Amino acid sequence: MRIVIAGGSGSLGRALSAELVVRGHEVVVLTRAPRPPARRGGVRDVHWDGRTLGPWAQELARPGTALVNLAGRLVDARPTPENIADLTRSRVEATAALVEASQRLEEPLAHWVQASTSAIWSDAGEQLLEETSPVPVGLPQMTGVAERWERAAEGAHCDHQVVLRTGIVLEAGTPALERLLLLARWGLGGPVGTGRQWVSWIHVEDWVRIVLAALGLEEPQLPDGIVVASAPHPVRNAEMMRILRRGVGRTHGLPTPAPLLRLGAVLLRTDPALGLTGRHATSRVLDEMGFQFHHPQLGGAVADLLPR
Repeated sequence: MRIVIAGGSGSLGRALSAELVVRGHEVVVLTRAPRPPARRGGVRDVHWDGRTLGPWAQELARPGTALVNLAGRLVDARPTPENIADLTRSRVEATAALVEASQRLEEPLAHWVQASTSAIWSDAGEQLLEETSPVPVGLPQMTGVAERWERAAEGAHCDHQVVLRTGIVLEAGTPALERLLLLARWGLGGPVGTGRQWVSWIHVEDWVRIVLAALGLEEPQLPDGIVVASAPHPVRNAEMMRILRRGVGRTHGLPTPAPLLRLGAVLLRTDPALGLTGRHATSRVLDEMGFQFHHPQLGGAVADLLPR
């Protein structure tokens, strides 16, 4: 298959590209900053601005092409009106450009895999969420951005479309995991806030396998619609921090009260809601389709990602 990955130069795009190349598929990455050929790993980088139609649209024209849309700025930013607008714009404009390009094709794309986030449900407390759970009115940087991101993909000219509402992706060397491990190593790996907020997570290997299933490249092949890309066993924040402490050989860790986290978030230029809010999101669709996670439990996932 020929797969075009929009915004594929980030960590998830690189992980997906590597697996696709190993399987013998042709991979094209749409990126604002094409890499030197020696660093592409068998992938062809094509420049785009993430906003408007251009020569890149020809990459979608070959019959049977599939698209994976990962385009969008990282959410690790202060929740200012300017940042929220930029987060939204980076996703909505890129997705709208891809939809417009698809509508000009003579034949529809074979597959469209649309990235989204389980944070669309905002701070869901004790609710047990799955694909059919209603989307609330919540935090603008989380719910608002994700809702518009998903809505922008409507009208895509494709035979099959899957929207992946992904939890926190655990991958070695990425900021999300390394920042938490650093706190644990420094003895600060106790509960964040109350420690009772739910954390929906997924190992990067399982995330890649879900995308492959959405592309029809691995069984079970996924149906059209929303799919929650999270492991079947979410944990509370206090349990996650305990597992991370154990992974780095620490038995105890100082807690991080909410006021301290909010202060630290200002210094780190991030959003304290990323640590203080949570949701229990699992996939009914994957369960019904018989998808088997390689890393269903957080302890095993963390052990797999840490150095031996």
